[in-house]
Amino acid sequence: MIKEKVKSYILKSVHAEKEKIRDDSLIFKEGYFDSMGFILLITHIEEEFGIKTSDEDLTEENFESINAITGFVTRKLQHSLCAE
Repeated sequence: MIKEKVKSYILKSVHAEKEKIRDDSLIFKEGYFDSMGFILLITHIEEEFGIKTSDEDLTEENFESINAITGFVTRKLQHSLCAE
């Protein structure tokens, strides 16, 4: 469910051929997102999943692809559940 929501947002946000974007596509290196798109992506993820990102979270590894973003959101959600 997380991956579907992330993928849906990315596909509706880019102005490229949707079929070219795979779950492992490097969305920044391949030019699908720029720095403004990154800020909007972070805002969307925080609002959609009710998580907060810290400066330490803002690494390429966490946001380079749909798979990476899905993993990041999953870890943040698990961490917030463990913290309660």
